[in-house]
Amino acid sequence: MVVSVSVVLLLLVLTALMMRNKSLKPSHAVTCVLLGFCLASSSLAPTIQSTMNSTASLVSTIRP
Repeated sequence: MVVSVSVVLLLLVLTALMMRNKSLKPSHAVTCVLLGFCLASSSLAPTIQSTMNSTASLVSTIRP
């Protein structure tokens, strides 16, 4: 658990730095994908999933 949290935090920091530079190269995309896989297997996955579901349902109720 400690190792996976460390990896998630490292990838999160790297992704944030890449987004701040406003340049997305193939290596950056791979880092973002790895971050997604690590987050999906972490203990934060249910929270992220419920947040995404709530946001999607909120957006779907908005009518133009």
